[in-house]
Amino acid sequence: MNRILVILLVSSVISLQCGNPFRAVEDNIITANRWSEEKARSWYAEIPWLVGCNFIPSTAINQLEMWQSNTWDPATIDKELAMAARLGFNLIRVYLHDLAYQQDPDGFLKRIDTFLSIAEKHGIRVMLVIFDDCWLAYPESGKQPEPLPGVHNSGWLESPGMPALKKYPNDKLVRRRLETYVKAVLQRFKSDERVLIWDLYNEPGGIWYKRGEGGKKFENGAIGELCLPLLNDVYIWAREVSPEQPITSCFYGRKESVKAATKWADIITFHNYSDAQALAKMINDLKKYNRPIICSEYMARHTKSTFLGCLPVMKKEKVGAVNWGLVAGKSNTIYPWASWEKPGVTPEPRIWFHDILRKDGSAFDHKEVEFIRAIAGPEIEAQQENSTDKK
Repeated sequence: MNRILVILLVSSVISLQCGNPFRAVEDNIITANRWSEEKARSWYAEIPWLVGCNFIPSTAINQLEMWQSNTWDPATIDKELAMAARLGFNLIRVYLHDLAYQQDPDGFLKRIDTFLSIAEKHGIRVMLVIFDDCWLAYPESGKQPEPLPGVHNSGWLESPGMPALKKYPNDKLVRRRLETYVKAVLQRFKSDERVLIWDLYNEPGGIWYKRGEGGKKFENGAIGELCLPLLNDVYIWAREVSPEQPITSCFYGRKESVKAATKWADIITFHNYSDAQALAKMINDLKKYNRPIICSEYMARHTKSTFLGCLPVMKKEKVGAVNWGLVAGKSNTIYPWASWEKPGVTPEPRIWFHDILRKDGSAFDHKEVEFIRAIAGPEIEAQQENSTDKK
């Protein structure tokens, strides 16, 4: 069947069941309080060049292990955010999870507050991610699995995941649960200066991938268009709360993300794991939207997305630079994406895929660390002074 016809038919079904997220009336609701280009550019002009990383403590395999009370590890978070500050980082991007809120609403919000205080102590501001369509599609609360040896992000969880999205939005309980989660988090921190940006939905639609394990293959189909009603609603809910910080969702190539990223978001965020030349081209293409631009994921050494190649491009353009990974740990992101199909490689790879430091703070590549510190420039001294003042 013609691809365009398929898309139109699917969109019609969604429209009949739950309201097409691309209808003009809903566009008007979502964009009613959207920041103007002038407001977005003014906000960005008042902050320094943003450089940082996607962060999860080395002791957590996924978002639930990070945020659940029995595995919450503020000591490691404090230690590792100090490492980030010494690199000159002033921003970290951090994933939340709806099940962590459902399990313990008050405790979850308190832990976010504690996390933000730790980050502030080290002169770092935070981009909080609400939903995510990447990796394991069937999240469950409680004890999380141990990492699969040599497998990249073997325990990372989608939020809310395939079961919830299949029910959404027709199941009123699921819809109410997710709306309550989103609004509770946004309402609690909507005026909090420690939160710099709200990232409402990471890579809407996700990707298709498979994992071989003991000769048996496990397959996760991509979320695809199942994400559309929730992507639509999370923007509506955010506009209803009206946080003081900008809201965004990443532009990364899938059609599901493009309209939200360019027409609904206050600022443009995108992902790029290609070399410096391809990165520069993508930045140039995104300039037409006339809004601040932040690359909220990059740096995979195996794909030639490197600090030495990419950071100068982004600093020159004042494009925020947020790489994937800080300290090598249970996420196993020193191993490549391909390890999902060919797992079991347990020796440390000669060239790490993501991450910068070991748990003791030593560098995978000392020249790389020196380069990061040099290009971050005067941010380092200012952050260290700020950190000292707050102790």
